[in-house]
Amino acid sequence: MAEAEPTWGGGAKPRAGHFIGGEWTPAGSGRHYPNRSPWSGAVLGEVAAGDGDDATLAVAAAHRAFPGWSRALPATRQRVFLRAADLLESRRAEVLADLAAETGCGRHFGDVQTDFAARLLRQAAQLTYRPIGEVLPSDIAGTQAIAVRRPVGVVAAIVPWNASLALSGRAIIGPLALGNTVVLKPSEESPYTGGGLWARILAEAGLPAGVLNVVTHAPGEASGIADTLLASPLVKRVNFTGSTPTGRRLAEKAGGYLKRVVLQLSGQNPLIVTADADLNYAVDAAVYGAFVHQGQVCMCARRIYVERPLAAEFIDRFAARAAALPAGDPADPATVVGPVINEWALALLDRRVREAEGLGARVVAGGVPAPPCYPATVLTGVPDEAEIAQGETFGPVVIVEVAESAEQAVARANESDFGLAASVITGDPRRGLALAAMLDVGIVHVNDQPVNDEPHMPFGGVKDSGWGRFGLGFAAEEFCELQWVTVRDQDRVFPF
Repeated sequence: MAEAEPTWGGGAKPRAGHFIGGEWTPAGSGRHYPNRSPWSGAVLGEVAAGDGDDATLAVAAAHRAFPGWSRALPATRQRVFLRAADLLESRRAEVLADLAAETGCGRHFGDVQTDFAARLLRQAAQLTYRPIGEVLPSDIAGTQAIAVRRPVGVVAAIVPWNASLALSGRAIIGPLALGNTVVLKPSEESPYTGGGLWARILAEAGLPAGVLNVVTHAPGEASGIADTLLASPLVKRVNFTGSTPTGRRLAEKAGGYLKRVVLQLSGQNPLIVTADADLNYAVDAAVYGAFVHQGQVCMCARRIYVERPLAAEFIDRFAARAAALPAGDPADPATVVGPVINEWALALLDRRVREAEGLGARVVAGGVPAPPCYPATVLTGVPDEAEIAQGETFGPVVIVEVAESAEQAVARANESDFGLAASVITGDPRRGLALAAMLDVGIVHVNDQPVNDEPHMPFGGVKDSGWGRFGLGFAAEEFCELQWVTVRDQDRVFPF
């Protein structure tokens, strides 16, 4: 039975269902779960606790909608994205309030997400007019050959909570602009800002029913929906943004179905400061790159390598800046470090910092939890065997290490199993480009920190940070099939 559209926009929310075939619907089981604020613990609303049966309905709706959407005129698709951009921008205050309430996202990163999403929609509007093929030369006389890109059909998008608006948008808008239909599974931590909000805005902008479908689930119950999406022969592509362990399991299962996936996974991103860098700028960049959205961004700097001549002063200044960052309510525009997403994340951060300290690391800033927040924390002297030095620690904790040279810093950075993003702060940009070429990562920013993204850029990593690239300029490579077509203008002579 269809439900009324949820009236989001700050404050308490009514029950939110799935969005399937253009209608808000409850879970088939009738189950739901409370969506709680990470800052206050208040219940923001009740959310449909879906399962594989609900995902099957969503896939069927997307499959039915595909023929009409894939054949829609470019101008028809373009108008949807332009209208959606206008709607999103007109509701900026509402969206920022929802991001703060649902994910603890403060004003700084809320603005980043909202600006990115609006640019994404506007750039997607031109994607509908991009050439879909090219003429190929043929050595067979009388043959004309073309290569044509065609939308694949139903795309499944599985997205995280940490940049819920931006990452959900990135996962769905490119495929939609190319003529595909989508089933979106947001995180249980961000069912609205990572799912329902996009359904609401795009539907108001004129997206036909069934082109975008959203299925939500209770905590700990993602696998039933994900397995259904992977197994369905109607789902032609899957894109996933999240942790490396989850991405590895998803890729293993997808391989059994010979299903292509795009994976953007964990990062342990290095920021290298060379001896000739502007110290004040390096500190400013590192503070932002390590602690924006309380370190809960896949691109955040996790390890900072500083050449020895600058190291002592850099550590002193960086630690002082970190210790002074205001923490608290994400709805307060002055807040820099808001709450981490849940109690489990807070406990993990504290355990890893305590373990590193027990192994000989020194805490030079932060390190004492203030629930639901964890303060901006700086560690030095962290041994390689510490857990925090090996995997991605998703929070406002960063390791600073002294390097004897920039080349040594690159070598240390390349020892990581991850390869998402990196940055180099240097007084010599040409040297910075040379160092960038040595780094085994998918993204390098010279004289900037690593938290950067633009809708049209090839976003993605190497090694255990995933494969494939997001970005509207490269979406056709991931979400279209390439078909070779020939036509002859004369009969061919066959040898028998």
